[in-house]
Amino acid sequence: MKEQETKANNEIQIIIRPMKFEDIDVVDEINKASFSNPWSRESFERELSSNRVAHYFVAIHEDRIIGFVGIWIIFQEAQITTIAVHPDFRGKKVGEKLLDFVIDYCLKNHVKNIILEVRVSNTIAQNLYYKKGFKKVGLRKWYYKDGEDALVMVKKLVE
Repeated sequence: MKEQETKANNEIQIIIRPMKFEDIDVVDEINKASFSNPWSRESFERELSSNRVAHYFVAIHEDRIIGFVGIWIIFQEAQITTIAVHPDFRGKKVGEKLLDFVIDYCLKNHVKNIILEVRVSNTIAQNLYYKKGFKKVGLRKWYYKDGEDALVMVKKLVE
C-alpha cells in the first residue's frame, strides 16, 4: 500500500500507512490515553493477525505514531471500529486527516456506506463526523460498558 502524505496551512504534516505489529505498543498507549474503556492490546493483535475484513492505519508525524484508525469492510459497507489521536496532537486536524483517508480508502474499495458509533457525550467527534457528511441514523442504548448510549452515524458514499 502506498503511503499518503498530507499537509495544509499551519497543520502538522503526517504520513498515513497500514498498521504493523510493531506499532501495537504505541497504538495501545494512545488507545489507553483516549478511551475510558480501551481495547485490549490482544484485540489489536487479533485484528491484524486473523480478521480478514480489518484494515488498520497509523498516522505518523516526525517518525512518531500519533494516531490510528481501524475499519472493517464487509462487502460494500465499512464500519469504523476505532479512531484516536494522541492527546498532545489533538486539535491539529490529525483526526480529520485520518477520517479523510478512510473515506478515500473506502471509495477506492467500492464501499457504499460507512457506519460508526460515537458516544452521545463526544460532541467534538460528532461535529467532525457531521462536517464530513455523516448523518445520525439511530441510537444504541447502553452501548458502552459504563452505560452511555451511542449515536449511530452513516455516511453514504454511493446513492
